[in-house]
Amino acid sequence: MRMNKLNAGLCAALAAMGAQAEGPEDVEVVVVQATPDSRSMDLTDEWVPSPDVTRLLKRVPGGNVNGNGPLTGIPQYRGMYGQRIAVSLDGNQLAPAGPNWMDPPLSYATSGQLASIQVYRGIAPVSVAQESIGGAIEAHTQQGEFSEDGSVRLHGQFSGSAQSASAGTRLAGALQVAGENQRLALAAASERGDDARFPGGDILPTEYQRQRFDIGYGLRAGDHELALHYGYNDTGDTGTPALPMDIEYFEGDLYNLDYRFTPGGDWRLEASLFGSELDHGMTNYHLRRAPADPARWRRNIADASTLGFDLQAQRQDASGSWTAGVDGLRSEHDSNIDNPNNAMFFVVNFNGAQREVLGAFLERQQRLADNWRGEFGLRLNRVETDAGEVNGTPAMMMPPAMQLRDTFNASDRAQSDDNLDLVARLHYDSAPGTTWYLGVAQKHRSPSYQERYLWLPLEATAGLADANLYTGRVDLDPEVAREIEFGLDFGNGTLSLAPRIFYKRVDDYIQGTPSDDMAAIMFVRMMNASNGTSNPDPLRFDNVDAELYGFDMDWHWQLADSWALSGIVNYVRGERRDIDDNLYRIAPPNASLRLDYDTRAWGAGLEVVGYARQDEVSQTNRERETAGYAVVNLSARWSVTEKFSLDAGVENLLDREYEDHLGGYNRAYNPDIAVGERLPGYGINVFARASYRF
Repeated sequence: MRMNKLNAGLCAALAAMGAQAEGPEDVEVVVVQATPDSRSMDLTDEWVPSPDVTRLLKRVPGGNVNGNGPLTGIPQYRGMYGQRIAVSLDGNQLAPAGPNWMDPPLSYATSGQLASIQVYRGIAPVSVAQESIGGAIEAHTQQGEFSEDGSVRLHGQFSGSAQSASAGTRLAGALQVAGENQRLALAAASERGDDARFPGGDILPTEYQRQRFDIGYGLRAGDHELALHYGYNDTGDTGTPALPMDIEYFEGDLYNLDYRFTPGGDWRLEASLFGSELDHGMTNYHLRRAPADPARWRRNIADASTLGFDLQAQRQDASGSWTAGVDGLRSEHDSNIDNPNNAMFFVVNFNGAQREVLGAFLERQQRLADNWRGEFGLRLNRVETDAGEVNGTPAMMMPPAMQLRDTFNASDRAQSDDNLDLVARLHYDSAPGTTWYLGVAQKHRSPSYQERYLWLPLEATAGLADANLYTGRVDLDPEVAREIEFGLDFGNGTLSLAPRIFYKRVDDYIQGTPSDDMAAIMFVRMMNASNGTSNPDPLRFDNVDAELYGFDMDWHWQLADSWALSGIVNYVRGERRDIDDNLYRIAPPNASLRLDYDTRAWGAGLEVVGYARQDEVSQTNRERETAGYAVVNLSARWSVTEKFSLDAGVENLLDREYEDHLGGYNRAYNPDIAVGERLPGYGINVFARASYRF
């Protein structure tokens, strides 16, 4: 093992932009502060009752969600998703414990405790994340701020909410006490819901349970600040109908230690150390109807640990700034499958699968002329992966599985990549309120542990949810994306809009392709004959060539002092370049239009969200087409007093039955939805919340 290194704006012109929503997990208007480089959703005073905060990504141009369950939304941005998007929570880069990403990074955040979510628009700076080939997202919880006048202040917020479509409830509370030199933050949230309803019945299983507890402490001494944060997540029985198993539990510890030195001159230093310890159990029998044959019951026990650091320094000068840094992230995964009815059955799915990234970067912000400014960055990452030997009952009884095991164990599982990322971005201010933008970049992503070390044909694919069986390939090459984007940011105080067009050419894109491994093919066919199933021949992760291109825009028109129109338009295509096929699970063209009336005391909004037909689907992944649809949403708020407020509304007002193209296929027995059918969107949903702040 070679894995020991890590151990030694637009001026807020789009504020109050309309939300993009399509189900009961997407509700209230969220304040979106916009700059040419990012969209930051301020959640401190806004209600977002969705149990899955990933749904907030539909409220930024280019954003969407692959929905595998009520807490299992996987970020999608401009057609890329999952591990291609860098996601952090309070600077903590989580490695999900579930090999099928039942716990994507944002599932460890609850909206009742979040302060903001920032989505970097288009090309992310090299200083933001190690691997950001598909974009970058930063979520931050409420930590409190030091007072500047010597006083000690106490702040808090308590809320309770409910929604009808899943009989969901949430209770959340947060307290922050802060003086000039010390601060303390406490927070807790508890939420649960039953199986969700759609116009044709129930979606089984979509019940959920989750609790979250946080404590943070900050110390300031002169120019130095030190902050510690600990979070505990406890997710209970939660359905994932688009996946072959459901969540029995997720238990995890998350911790951060952050240091900042700001001497008040032209430079500053920031450092952080972060990590997590996550445990996971899932089954195919405790929430959904169990297989009739006891020999086909399955339970998967998995765990993941991460340890990371980030150190960077910034220096200002007369024409811009330099930022330089080093960072590292190490993760390790184990996954073991058993059968509670047969103590002799086991599969070592992943054994000590390790991934380590060590990086260094240099970034320059430069004022080039009176109307020109630029950003130039380079990053070098060293990525090393390794895994232990595997085994399983199938490999002891079936020659094809034995061959797969022996070939994997005899392979050189220690792999390494050296990846160079480059970014250049230019902004030209042609007139007051008008800025033209051009960005070009080269970004890399090395393979995940699933893509390299999945040795037996299984569905442990980081949430692809295409119902195909996969094997990995140890010697995969890194993905290399070369991209260009062009756009405009315009705002005149009444109208603002920010269109972008983009093109991304990806060499060595990692995609499932028809396997030519006869041992894997024979294993699947033998299992079909034994179990009476009809799984197709397996896919194998391989390097192919791809491209993604499209257009997205958000806009806001202030009609009068209290009236505003806003919306989002998204279009993305993903295609293979080596064969005539489309990329899998790409969001269809979509748009939202929202009319808001807003005063200091109360406000209301009417929204229409529409999705076009998606017929550009992946034949390789046996993806099915979906029809277009539109839904109508209503929301309202009332500030009863300065401290007490009420919010309410209705989603999918017309109780429209529709299928979200990114919602996956049903994998659980359901008298209302056949196995293999695409999962429907939620039906009419009435929601309400009461909140008290002080």
